Amino acid sequence: MAAQPDLFDPREEGGLVAGVDEAGRGPLAGPVYAAAVILDPARPIEGLDDSKKLTAGRREHLASLIRERALSWAVAHASVEEIERLNILHATMLAMQRACLELSRAPALILVDGNRLPKGLPCRARALVGGDAREPAISAASILAKTARDACCLELHARYPHYAFDQHKGYGTALHLARLAEFGPCPEHRRGFAPVRRLL
Repeated sequence: MAAQPDLFDPREEGGLVAGVDEAGRGPLAGPVYAAAVILDPARPIEGLDDSKKLTAGRREHLASLIRERALSWAVAHASVEEIERLNILHATMLAMQRACLELSRAPALILVDGNRLPKGLPCRARALVGGDAREPAISAASILAKTARDACCLELHARYPHYAFDQHKGYGTALHLARLAEFGPCPEHRRGFAPVRRLL
């Protein structure tokens, strides 16, 4: 559903806020991941930013700090089968919902990167366009989601080394498209995506 303007911020009264973001909407293969993070104001983490602006090494370092210092965090995904069945937007919303419901602490507000909100969230929520660069909890979620998906792509590379998932992480790069043309889709390719569908 579309987000509505909402200025409610429970932090002014000591309430908890969770940030939510996804990784992997655009790639041609693999699950889509989402993370939810409730940061601890007493244990700040320097250098949080949109995961796309960070190097892989910096993301891994920050992900470790987030898992250590956050009050609560969760990572979830939606499978390739769910992406095919629901479409990528709804599968992304499902992964976000799952991450929120897996938090060990109950937030009073959930801030979601983007302009849409998942259904079935356990509390009030607000969408923030560009939130991964504006809200530290969303930045933290983007880092956890991205590092989790990158780890998944390394597992895919071990299973299907000829596609070079370790290099392109499933995105439609020239290398990936060339390997797709040479070997055809593997079970982890999203058949609803046009570059894959054309090869079926």
